[in-house]
Amino acid sequence: QVQLVESGGGLVQPGGSLRLSCAASGFTLSNYFMSWYRQAPGKERELVGTITSSGGTTSYADSVKGRFIISRDNFKNTVYLQMNSLKPEDTAVYSCNAVYNIYRYWGQGTQVTVSS
Repeated sequence: QVQLVESGGGLVQPGGSLRLSCAASGFTLSNYFMSWYRQAPGKERELVGTITSSGGTTSYADSVKGRFIISRDNFKNTVYLQMNSLKPEDTAVYSCNAVYNIYRYWGQGTQVTVSS
């Protein structure tokens, strides 16, 4: 069964940190270009950031640049999103996406809520 599963979401206070994980099963992530997306209620889906298959290059949305870090461990078949200095506007469902050739997979998403 091909699957991407996000985990690590939850409730955190403004200024806090959280690390999300995206674990693959049924396929290996080593060749996949990975992206993190988020969607808040009433908002359109936003690309948070990307990481190349080797992990050598990352990119980030302006809204999270300097606060979020994407990394990957291909041996663990997992991609991470480290979120620091969290703000209430970061509240959203976060999903990961894997792309390689004709293959494109989505995770189910994990809820992140930033609130006092």
